[in-house]
Amino acid sequence: MLALQNPLMAGFFFSCVSYVLLLSAQERIMETRKVIDMSVKSANVYARIEPEVKDQAESILASLGIPASNAINIFYKQIILHRGLPFAVQLSENRPVDMSALTEEQLDAELEKGYTDTVQGRVKPAKEVFADIRKAYR
Repeated sequence: MLALQNPLMAGFFFSCVSYVLLLSAQERIMETRKVIDMSVKSANVYARIEPEVKDQAESILASLGIPASNAINIFYKQIILHRGLPFAVQLSENRPVDMSALTEEQLDAELEKGYTDTVQGRVKPAKEVFADIRKAYR
């Protein structure tokens, strides 16, 4: 305390404290830079995808404000977290009928099923069907 009463010693003391604090701050900045440098993205992923799929996905990502590279990074992190794909990959049980692949007899049978459903009241308004589809694909 006596040293701080002397203005010259007090100035020297505060200079030393300031210097130590400055060094401490610089060390923290350097440590932060090291952490940031370790997370710099330097690996590349090259994939061939359908142009329409790419355009549609990037349009959605742009509206969300997410660059495609960030979305891919998120996807990869989810794969790591889930130790696999982050969603179920399976074949649908209710596959749509490919009309072009049906024989005339198979087409008649499908049309008969539709007619029977209509007669028995197993119908849904088109607006409701499209709303269900939109909800399922959001």
